[in-house]
Parts: sequence; C-alpha cells; structure tokens
Amino acid sequence: MALKFKFAIASDLHIALPHTIWHHPSRFHLVEYSIPAFEEVLSQIAHLDIDFLLLPGDLTQHGEPENHQWLSERLAQLPYPVYVIAGNHDVPRPETFDQFTPHYTNFGFKSGKSEPRKLYYECEVLPKVRLIGLNSNQFDAEGQQIGWIDDEQLIWLESILENQDYELNLVTIHHNVLEHMHDQSCNALGQRYMLGNADRLCQILRAKVQLIFTGHLHVQDIAYSDRYDLYDITTGSLVSFPHPYRILSYSSDDSGDRLEIESFRVKSIPEQPDLLHFSREWMGDRSHPFVLRLLTHAPLHLPIEIAETLTPELRYFWAYIADGDAKFEFPNFPPIAKKYFEAFSDVPPKDNNITLALRSHNQTE
Repeated sequence: MALKFKFAIASDLHIALPHTIWHHPSRFHLVEYSIPAFEEVLSQIAHLDIDFLLLPGDLTQHGEPENHQWLSERLAQLPYPVYVIAGNHDVPRPETFDQFTPHYTNFGFKSGKSEPRKLYYECEVLPKVRLIGLNSNQFDAEGQQIGWIDDEQLIWLESILENQDYELNLVTIHHNVLEHMHDQSCNALGQRYMLGNADRLCQILRAKVQLIFTGHLHVQDIAYSDRYDLYDITTGSLVSFPHPYRILSYSSDDSGDRLEIESFRVKSIPEQPDLLHFSREWMGDRSHPFVLRLLTHAPLHLPIEIAETLTPELRYFWAYIADGDAKFEFPNFPPIAKKYFEAFSDVPPKDNNITLALRSHNQTE
C-alpha cells in the first residue's frame, strides 16, 4: 500500500503566560515570546494542508496548570489533529504526572481521564500509520528527574509492536535516543538530555521502527544509527535560537520510501521584528558561564586564565550548534581545545533540509 502524508513538528514550546514567567540572568529561553512564536508557526502552517502536528514535549515552562490549560484550549481550535507527549518541564515533580494527561485527552492521551499516570500511548494517525508516544520522564531514588523508560512501559511497547495491523510505526519521545553531539552520552552536560536506557529501547524498536522524533536538547539535528537502522530527528526549541519548526513529507511508491524534511524559522514576531538577531545576541550575552565550564571542566581542564582568553571566540558556539549543520574551525586554540571544539562540527546526515531514503515499510527483518 502506497503511503503519502505531511506533518509538522514544533518542539519545546515552553508556553508561559506572562504572570507565570520566571526570570534568571543566565537563561537561554525566551519564554516571554513563547505564545507569539507559537502563533506565528500556526499562522505559517495554516495553508500547508498538513495531516497532523507533533509536539515532542516541554509544552509548558514548568508544568503550570494555567499554561497547560491555555495550550490545550488553543490546540482544540486547530483544524487538524495534534499529538503531544510530556517533557521534563511538563512533569517537574512525581505528583504532577496525574495533572498532565487530563489536559491532553484529545491529543493522543485517550485514556487520560481513566489512567492519569499513564504518560504513553499508541494511536492511528492515518490509515495503516501508527504513532507511539513514549514517556521518558522518571525520578531516581533521590527524587532527581532522569531520562528513563520504566520496565512496565517497555513491556507494553514490545507487546504493541507485535501488532502487524500497521504498515508504518512512528515513535516520539522527549529525551534523545541517539547522540546528537560529540561525546554526548559521555559528557555530564550532554548526558542529561539523553535517555539512560536508550540501547534497550533501540533493541525493541529494531526492524519495526525507523523514525523517532525527539526534543529536549534545543538543537536542530538528525542522527542515524547503522546498528539499529534508526533515525533520531530532534527539533530545536521554539523559544531558543533559531526558533525552528519542521515540515515533513512521507511518501512511498514502487521506487521506495522517503521522508522529505524541511526546516523553517520564526524570524519575526510583533514583539521582536528581527527575532533571530535578537535571540542570537541574547544567547551570546549569556554564553560565558556555559563555555567557561566547557573549557575548565572535563575533559579539557584548562586553567581559568587560559580559558578566559578563548571564551570570546565561543560566544556563538551554542547558537551555531542549535542552528544545525555547524562547521567549526579554531586555528588559534591550543591543540587540545582545537581538537575538542572542532569535533562538534556536524556529521552526516544534514540537520535541516534533507530527504531520507528509508527501508520499505513492507520490508521485514
């Protein structure tokens, strides 16, 4: 059966009504523009005849009930289906699990009223096409939030993937499943954005799922695993530079299966006519503590006096990574720092605009 459909992704909206906004001098998020940025996306995709919109978590700034209510009411006004999952900001404490799904019973969580703590689901988004929304938000013994999928959910996932009624399975989860940056799974700064038991998930998905859509990291990146024949497509945050969203077109015919990915940016809103410039400078102005930590902590351990001389060239380092398809050259850096930072240059596939040739959805292992 030939498949053809189009959908949009906007991630990490961090919706914040004005009275809920928190202020911190080092935050990168422009949450004060979360609502106008989202409205601009909705305006831009209104004429594209999409089949559905996918929101891979961090829907709200910090799980505030009024922000969930605003978003759910706004989504209910849209003429196409919307599917959401919870991000770490949406369920910041264990007791907030019960408060999330009731807001989104029409957006994937059909059982939200009867099973409010079940933050995962499956649903048919189109004939023969299934979306599986997973919950990667858990808490360790000390009450700290971690990226993890519990055993009960993994058993459920294995069981539903045995259902052969669907020709195509799409998966969305908030935490990254594959590495999107150099040594992400080994670096303490990068680990917090990754799923702790990603290998176990990938083993379950092997041969049955090829496309997984994530958020959390606030960067534009597409990662691929040869081992699992799996793409992890992560989309940057709508409240952080470069304020991106994606339009994805899936098609299959006798010549094969393809996913065309186009990336767009919210360039202007009434509050900031040149949003991209303002946002890039906002991030650059707050970058110093972040890049200084990269320079002085593992694995570089550079002396503070040397690190301070290098920070000016790293002012836009995270902005370039967030934008996707970054290429870095630091010829004046000490050799160890030069090698380290240049390793963050992007590796194939491209992050923003690309057509992926996929395994046929009729192909079996």
